[in-house]
Amino acid sequence: MAKYGDLEARPDDGQNEFSDIIKSRSDEHNDVQKKTFTKWINARFSKSGKPPISDMFSDLKDGRKLLDLLEGLTGTSLPKERGSTRVHALNNVNRVLQVLHQNNVDLVNIGGTDIVDGNPKLTLGLLWSIILHWQVKDVMKDIMSDLQQTNSEKILLSWVRQTTRPYSQVNVLNFTTSWTDGLAFNAVLHRHKPDLFSWDRVVKMSPIERLEHAFSKAHTYLGIEKLLDPEDVAVHLPDKKSIIMYLTSLFEVLPQQVTIDAIREVETLPRKYKKECEEEEIHIQSAVLAEEGQSPRAETPSTVTEVDMDLDSYQIALEEVLTWLLSAEDTFQEQDDISDDVEEVKEQFATHETFMMELTAHQSSVGSVLQAGNQLMTQGTLSEEEEFEIQEQMTLLNARWEALRVESMERQSRLHDALMELQKKQLQQLSSWLALTEERIQKMESLPLGDDLPSLQKLLQEHKSLQNDLEAEQVKVNSLTHMVVIVDENSGESATALLEDQLQKLGERWTAVCRWTEERWNRLQEISILWQELLEEQCLLEAWLTEKEEALNKVQTSNFKDQKELSVSVRRLAILKEDMEMKRQTLDQLSEIGQDVGQLLSNPKASKKMNSDSEELTQRWDSLVQRLEDSSNQVTQAVAKLGMSQIPQKDLLETVHVREQGMVKKPKQELPPPPPPKKRQIHVDVEAKKKFDAISTELLNWILKSKTAIQNTEMKEYKKSQETSGT
Repeated sequence: MAKYGDLEARPDDGQNEFSDIIKSRSDEHNDVQKKTFTKWINARFSKSGKPPISDMFSDLKDGRKLLDLLEGLTGTSLPKERGSTRVHALNNVNRVLQVLHQNNVDLVNIGGTDIVDGNPKLTLGLLWSIILHWQVKDVMKDIMSDLQQTNSEKILLSWVRQTTRPYSQVNVLNFTTSWTDGLAFNAVLHRHKPDLFSWDRVVKMSPIERLEHAFSKAHTYLGIEKLLDPEDVAVHLPDKKSIIMYLTSLFEVLPQQVTIDAIREVETLPRKYKKECEEEEIHIQSAVLAEEGQSPRAETPSTVTEVDMDLDSYQIALEEVLTWLLSAEDTFQEQDDISDDVEEVKEQFATHETFMMELTAHQSSVGSVLQAGNQLMTQGTLSEEEEFEIQEQMTLLNARWEALRVESMERQSRLHDALMELQKKQLQQLSSWLALTEERIQKMESLPLGDDLPSLQKLLQEHKSLQNDLEAEQVKVNSLTHMVVIVDENSGESATALLEDQLQKLGERWTAVCRWTEERWNRLQEISILWQELLEEQCLLEAWLTEKEEALNKVQTSNFKDQKELSVSVRRLAILKEDMEMKRQTLDQLSEIGQDVGQLLSNPKASKKMNSDSEELTQRWDSLVQRLEDSSNQVTQAVAKLGMSQIPQKDLLETVHVREQGMVKKPKQELPPPPPPKKRQIHVDVEAKKKFDAISTELLNWILKSKTAIQNTEMKEYKKSQETSGT
């Protein structure tokens, strides 16, 4: 049995797959694209009032219809040559190519003669380039810009998967086989327009019915042309380009929410898709064999009969495979050198994994061509020259395929090693960073929080630096949350478990550091605010005490000449007494704040300083209270010396004796109340006492008069003094 590289040529399925290559790829897909592209062109012409085309390959030959199409897409008028000669047609087509070039439309190996000659493959390629630029990329350019993505297929697939996620029967993995049963199309519509139809009814339909249902609903309610025919989609491998065309029409009119998480999920699909495709292939093969009453163990149905292979069919198949192989070689060579940035390597790994999946998908095609060549040579119908040529072709194909396969596997291995090494370094760097940060935290915890407010504010700045370091490291931690783990036959599940355990421990350490940083920041902020408030209130109280001390110094307590001077002193003492009653709670509040700050600080030196400041304020308060009491006693004695009756002691003491009103700062500890102060006794005889009481009552009434009455009295005294002076 002949063997080429890793490809084992099997006579039965080799012949079958070879026939599929010719029929499926060359005929079915081209026919579907021709129908779909024609419908798309006619939909555009319908909007601009231009007549439709019937046969795309012949109607586009002269270039005039292509220029009409580009006029509608670009919004500019394009001149056309009306002659019917080949020269006129070439000039028109070349103008088409020029317009496409000016609009940055990518064209590969397409010349004017290809279109004028009606080359089906290249005409389809030209139309697809136009559709891709104006229908696909133009519709998706805004969201691609917002998400900073350049792959329109990735965005579209992310949108579809995000839209259909609530539907358990739908799992879109690609733009081909995932759409054959019609459920995905209906799910996209139902997610955004649930009132249009019943999902349960759609599930019960056949695939053809579902597809027709979706296309009809989209046409009726969304105005989307029926670009696809159900029978062209409900096949084993539908045309990818046609499905993408139709989906972009849906994308254009439906909500376009696409999240970064959905895109990241799509980036991991190649790994999932490989397994699911294998399961699907087994399932389909089993279903086909079951329908034919055969055992699933058979590699191909036994009803396949051998057909004589002709040279022309072989050459067509060889050309297709070589064309793909050349394209694959170019794609492989265009891949960038392996980066030293972990995120770029992740992207490179995913891209190359997709490429490897494509190689796997085409492996059977290469094997089929080689098997067909072998079959031709064994039929004995070739000349010696033809046999030699086929042998050379097979040798060349096998050599190039094997070289591409080996180089691709080597690159995959290098990417694997580079990615694992970079991720390993990431883990080591994070572990080292955590170790340094944990040591830094221990040092910060061992130091007192601050002897004074400036020291505490300095700690706040240092802590802010730690927070900034955490935010910078967060970017690297986020990268590790999307770590790519590759498990090969040598490592197995044990390597995965070891890596997961390492990640979990690092995650726990990271969480602990973040939690401590946040809690300490909140604590420092709270202490700073309270301490600032304490110092500001202490400063205000000191200024207030100074003001009252100066006010008390100005109160006259002896040598009164008349009732006016006496009343002024009594009034000032009463104001001081009232002010102190209003202020007496402030001292207690400052003491409480000081105790709170001290408890939060846990710093003996700072607590001692705060207690000292509080005690100093308390002493000044008590001193002011004592002086106020002494002044009141002096005023009482001065009344007696004037030979007048003084204000009743009860009223005077209530006005100026502040110790009995609780204005002295009391300690928080429960102490027995002090004995009441002894009232000073003034010894006078009975007659003097009566006279004293009468004068006192008179003086008290005078003090309580309004300001206007006091001014009138002063004016009378002034006039009286003027008269005496005149006499």
